[in-house]
Amino acid sequence: MSGLLLPGGAAALIASLFTAAGAAAACQGTIYLTFDTGSQSQAELIAQTLNRHQIKATFFLANEKTVRGDYSLDPSWAPFWKARVAEGHAFGSHTFDHVYWLKDGADGKLQVKPQFGAGAGKAQSWSPAQYCEEIKRVDSRFRQLTGSHLDPIWRAPGGKVSPRSLAAAQSCGYAHVGWAKAGFSGDELSSAAWPNAVLLQKSLNELRGGDIFMAHMGIWSRKDPWAPANLEPLIAGLKQKGYCFATLREHPDYASQFKRTVKP
Repeated sequence: MSGLLLPGGAAALIASLFTAAGAAAACQGTIYLTFDTGSQSQAELIAQTLNRHQIKATFFLANEKTVRGDYSLDPSWAPFWKARVAEGHAFGSHTFDHVYWLKDGADGKLQVKPQFGAGAGKAQSWSPAQYCEEIKRVDSRFRQLTGSHLDPIWRAPGGKVSPRSLAAAQSCGYAHVGWAKAGFSGDELSSAAWPNAVLLQKSLNELRGGDIFMAHMGIWSRKDPWAPANLEPLIAGLKQKGYCFATLREHPDYASQFKRTVKP
């Protein structure tokens, strides 16, 4: 073989196969990075960091107030979301008005409290159909902004769900995605009690292959923002341990969900 000359295309193909095989052998497991909307103060930094490392993540979107004075699903954010679509990231609903589930009512309804929108801060009683429509509102807006649909997944604000809310979402095609215990970034916690260095080390020590990691694209209440200090070293540290990254489209628990069609 040492004296065999191959056409350029064949040589390139063989080289790519060896590279792919080496990458697969080096991968000690997959981490699924996910980001929920928030103040959006770290949105550009997160996008730039992921792009620099050629990592695809999953974003869960709600129409939240941002540090720009607008909302995260306003037309002003269309260029940002279009760019993320072009990069190949995945997208799910976080409910349009960031609606918290409070409890299931005895009448078959759900007690909820929107954080934004006309009913912000007011407890309301919704039918399962209304709850489903709230999840789907994000898809409608996302399609207006980007021309693309959301993926058939959602995440409840605070991760708070019930069998009834899960069934309501599934009835219109959406599977709920939480996060691993080790995957909680801690970016909602007090930075005095939980400094970034402590949160970073905790993540690096505890994350394992298959874990879903969750952070926000900016948290109003945290004095020392999480992403600028932690995202880059987190990715570098996980890569050093041999971990790979993927969107939830590749997660074995959700692969079948992505073959389904969300009801319009």
